[in-house]
Amino acid sequence: MAVIEDVLPLGAELERSYPVYVRGRLKFRVKQIVYVAFSLDGSVMGFAFPKEEREALVLSEPHKFQLPAESDMRFNWVHADLAALTPAEARELVVDAWRMVVPKRVSAAYDAVHPVGPG
Repeated sequence: MAVIEDVLPLGAELERSYPVYVRGRLKFRVKQIVYVAFSLDGSVMGFAFPKEEREALVLSEPHKFQLPAESDMRFNWVHADLAALTPAEARELVVDAWRMVVPKRVSAAYDAVHPVGPG
């Protein structure tokens, strides 16, 4: 069972990333792009995810993943039930979402230092 504290350090440790609170909700940003956002109660994590792959993700594990609200379907976005994720899964989703919003060279530099993933 993952909790916000399992991924909170990544919000500040990943290059160009920083955590912010918007209307009481924790979000991780690179510049002005939000790549992870948590619900007010911390039970749901929204994260950047390729639009073309999200339906398959949700169908593969519907107890973990849900599509965003209709108004957010235009974005590269998916929701996850944090309690259904392991801490390692949650960290991997955060890092993968971060990869979508940083230049490839920044992501490659992370891979050189973390060859096995965000463990």
